[in-house]
This record gives sequence, structure tokens and C-alpha cells, in this order.
Amino acid sequence: MKHPENNEEYKGLTVNEGVAQPSVVNPYLKLKKRPKKRQMSVGEYVEGIVKGDVTILSQAVTLVESVKPEHQVLAQEVIEKCLPYSGYSVRIGISGVPGAGKSTSIDVFGLHVLEEKGGRLAVLAIDPSSERSKGSILGDKTRMEKLSVHPKSFIRPSPSAGSLGGVARKTRETIILCEAAGFDKIFVETVGVGQSETAVHSMVDFFLLIQLAGTGDELQGIKRGIMEMADGIVINKADGNNIEKAKLAAAHYRNALHLFPAAESGWTPKVLTYSGFYNIGVKEIWDMVYEYIDFVKKNGYFDYRRNEQAKYWMYETINEHLRDSFYHNPLITDMLQKKEQEVLNGQATSFSAARKLLDMYFSGMK
Repeated sequence: MKHPENNEEYKGLTVNEGVAQPSVVNPYLKLKKRPKKRQMSVGEYVEGIVKGDVTILSQAVTLVESVKPEHQVLAQEVIEKCLPYSGYSVRIGISGVPGAGKSTSIDVFGLHVLEEKGGRLAVLAIDPSSERSKGSILGDKTRMEKLSVHPKSFIRPSPSAGSLGGVARKTRETIILCEAAGFDKIFVETVGVGQSETAVHSMVDFFLLIQLAGTGDELQGIKRGIMEMADGIVINKADGNNIEKAKLAAAHYRNALHLFPAAESGWTPKVLTYSGFYNIGVKEIWDMVYEYIDFVKKNGYFDYRRNEQAKYWMYETINEHLRDSFYHNPLITDMLQKKEQEVLNGQATSFSAARKLLDMYFSGMK
């Protein structure tokens, strides 16, 4: 029995049936299908970008970052059409250890240069993706409070998504789109000290390294690879009780720079101290950047470096396409697991297994 209270033994007690609950969905509501968003043509993308439309620029960058083959074809056409309008900006790479204050410094640097020099600024931040979840926070804008609301700035974080080379290439293409949109200053912020520096160094005119003082052995920061790439080194958080430590660290870096061979540009990197939080010493950093740009433009190294970078990215693109072609080849995908198991079982060495897979790939290409 549904309601035992209605049994005869409970005389005088009656429980009525409840009222059926109506559906939470309005039966008279007619759901309209949202119209599918129309894909813009190459001409519409290029026209919007050249006019400086930030919304269309953002959509074009999303197109560049997409992994869909049809999007990639469209993106390449847009980039080629935008190429004649690009190449007129100052590209600055900004790197440093995590916690060095890169995002805060970019906020301060950006505001200073927009107020002093005018023009427009684009910030392209490469955000590290989690190895486990594959997700990214993409929260660099939150640390660029003033710059993110400035009408003359454009901030675009991009996830590394485990493929630093691919993201670096897309960042390089995004630079072209930003320049075509009229941004005459480009900042590229790297993931941190690591392999990303080489990729970013190959797409900027000036490479700025941000360091800290008073965090331990300053000599740990004097690494040959990163130091040789730097066109300028700045010691952040030179304020309060940290001023003397910052000056000492700067002296260490200057001494270390004397041990390295002369830069190909003929420029001697400078070491400066500043405070991003208190906005101290920022003008001197910008004076150094523009002094460098004038120096390399006069001796011809500016154009030489841009040409070398273009050549570098041509070869990088070839390498990337060859890799994709190899791993997406049906013969290889079938044999890869088998060869991997042979290596794990000790039946073949890593090198012999790789050689057989490559031989199979190239024989299938004939």
C-alpha cells in the first residue's frame, strides 16, 4: 500500500494523494536553435586587422592557435596577406626566473612607454600548461591591472600546451598580425628560464633578462646560455633594504659579462637596477632599449638579425611539418607500439628501433 496510514487499523486518519509536480521546463517554451556563427573570409579578417579592430585581431589569433587543418589553412592565408603591413615594430622579449616580477614589470614598462612614446602596445604572454591536466590559468592579465584596461594595449596569453616549439611559432605569427593591426611595440613574455628563451630570442629585437638580488647565490643566475642571449639585464625589487643587495648583484653580473665573448651585434649589454613595484629606474631601462635599437640600426645588425630570424623560422617550420608527417603516417602509427615494446623488452636498442621506423617511413614515401 502506498500510504499505510489509510489502513483500517488507523481509523480517523486519512492521507490524501499529493499534487503532481509540474515540469520545471515551460511546456510552451519553444527552444530556438542558435544560429551557427558565420566563418569570416580571409578578406574580412585582413580588412579588420589592418583597421586595428582588436576583436577581429583576437579572432584571428584564435584561428592561428587552432589545431584544425581548415583553420590552419585559413590562418596562413590571413598571415600572408598581413605580411606587407608588418615589420615596423620594436619587438622586446622579457624573461626571468618565476617570481622575478615579469608581469608586474611589463605593466610598469608598458604604461611608461605608452605615455612617453605614444603608439600602441601588444603583450604576448606564453603561459605554461599543466603536464597532468593540460590546462593553463592564463591569468597574466590579472597582474597587469593598469595595462589590461589601457585603450592602446592588447594583452594575449597563450597556453604552451606541452608544445613549446608550436606555441613559439604561433607567437611569431601573432606578432605579424599585431604589427599589421598597428601595434608598434611588442612584448613577448616567456614561460621562465628554460628552453623557451631560445625560441623567444629568435623572434625579438631586444632580449631583456629580469633577475633578483638577495635570494641566495647570485652566481646561480649567471648561466652562460641565457646571459649570452641577453641584450640587457635588470635587477628587480631594488627598493628599501634590498637596494645594496641589488647593486652588489648588478656588479656581479657586470663582471660576469666581461668573461663572455663580444656580442655579434657589437653591443655591450648593460646591467641596471630598478623597482617595478615603486616605478623606480624604469625610464633608464627604456633609454637603454632605444639606445640599443639606434645602435643596431646604424651598424646594419637590426636588418641582418630580422633576416636570420625569418630563415630560422623557415627551417623550424620544415622540422615541425616533417615531425607531424612522421607521427601521422599510418605505417608508423601501426609499428610504433611494436617497436616501443621491443625496446622495453630489451629485444632492440633505441637507436636500431628508431632507424627501422625511419627506414620504413622513407621507403613508404617513395
